Amino acid sequence: MAQHQNLPKKSSVINYKNGGRLNAPSAVRNAKPIIQLVRKTVTKPGNALEIASGTGQHIVKLASALPFLNWQPSDVDKARLKSILCWSNDNNLNNLKPPCLLDATMEDWSEEHRDQDLILLINLLHLISINETKVLVKEISKALARKGLSIIYGPFKRSGKLISKSDMEFHHSLINTDPNLGYKNDADMLNLFSEVGLVHLNTEQMPANNLAFVLQKP
Repeated sequence: MAQHQNLPKKSSVINYKNGGRLNAPSAVRNAKPIIQLVRKTVTKPGNALEIASGTGQHIVKLASALPFLNWQPSDVDKARLKSILCWSNDNNLNNLKPPCLLDATMEDWSEEHRDQDLILLINLLHLISINETKVLVKEISKALARKGLSIIYGPFKRSGKLISKSDMEFHHSLINTDPNLGYKNDADMLNLFSEVGLVHLNTEQMPANNLAFVLQKP
């Protein structure tokens, strides 16, 4: 994953360090609806990979709330991997594996992460380019087991339009920093999912104008 530097402040984790733990207020705010969505979507035991686990706050809550899933956190940033490990150690969950280094925008990462029953991606696509997005989605499809599910969550354009003033401000702050970044369009994402062989089951409306695409590998 390209390490985009000097992203707008709003795109960064607002954090403090506490023994290596990073804290993101947004992760605290959106944890509950994400857990509810995953619980509604996934009902069978299996292996779950979270791409770009960030601070680790989400995945410890997910592993606690959904003990029938074996969770693998990942990230491309070493400081965040350390934070994930700290939060994991605090919670001592048997179904939560140590975090792994994963650049999900690189080709062929799926080779090491085959047969996933769930792949979860939260708040990343607006921070990477469209070409990186295409690689990532293709590799998700390859990494999923048959009938495996993926949930892709974040801010998106609707029919090519930004739907709120805060979305407009955030999107433009991203593209002013790097024109390859910014909100992806919902219809373009649906076309991409179809191209890589993922079936679109549903689009969930989430808090703060976010969407969650629920997908399945046939």
